[in-house]
Amino acid sequence: MTISREVKIGLTGIVALVLLFFTIKFLQGVSLFSVQDTYYIKFKNAKALAKSSPVYADGYNVGIVSSLFYDYEHPGSGVVVEISVEHGMRVPVGTVAVLDEAMLGGCTLNLLMGHNPSERLAPGDTIPSEANNGLMAKAASVVPKLEQTLAKVDTLLTTLNTLAADPNIRAILQNANALTANLDQSSRDLNRLLEKDVPQMTQTFTTAGQNVVALTDSLRRLDLQGTLSKVDGAVAGVEQMTKQLNSTDNNVGLLLNDTALYGNINRTVYDAGALLEDIKANPRRYINVSVFGRKQK
Repeated sequence: MTISREVKIGLTGIVALVLLFFTIKFLQGVSLFSVQDTYYIKFKNAKALAKSSPVYADGYNVGIVSSLFYDYEHPGSGVVVEISVEHGMRVPVGTVAVLDEAMLGGCTLNLLMGHNPSERLAPGDTIPSEANNGLMAKAASVVPKLEQTLAKVDTLLTTLNTLAADPNIRAILQNANALTANLDQSSRDLNRLLEKDVPQMTQTFTTAGQNVVALTDSLRRLDLQGTLSKVDGAVAGVEQMTKQLNSTDNNVGLLLNDTALYGNINRTVYDAGALLEDIKANPRRYINVSVFGRKQK
């Protein structure tokens, strides 16, 4: 049987189309030779999620987005996303789907798997969705705070510029420089004192301490008990002498304590003084001198 040229060309075209179809599906991430399970997710906002976008389960790629449907009859009701995951994958009850926006654009779908070991969703069921602010939404919430911070920084810089232009600030800085110089000089003086005077003072204190130790040793070697006994004897003698002086049974005691004797002695001394004065005034009355052996009256 002879196959005509036209039939060959037609068969070649069909094979090429089939290969092109499988190639496109393969590039879209669709598994052509494995059975996959289909689930649905409804989002209020699809956030530019595209067909053939990967689907992750706790960060691991488990499937792709096979289709997206928008309910044109009920605008605002949301977008239904159809996903295809590996056959036999267990999707526990409590699993939630979230959309994570990339910083440079695009969006990925992530399944936050539940922890229910006994119940799971069946293929064809709808997986609940959950709003996820994402990095960009968080950055947008930070922008107002950042603007407030920048305004405060601008006010702070303006205040600093005003303070920098204030002449009092320059005077304060000059005073601070002078104070620093004085402190530096004081520090050098203190270091000099510590290097020179303090060692000399320490040496003097050491010598004084050694002298005190030597004096203590000398005092310890003295017969303090004998010295104190002699002192007690001397004090007893003084006390005895004081008693005798106060007593009238001796001459010194009589002299010190007899007022009549004191009066007589005082009167005798007075008479002797008067006699001496009279002798000085009238010596011839008491002394008769003869030059040639003749008595002068």
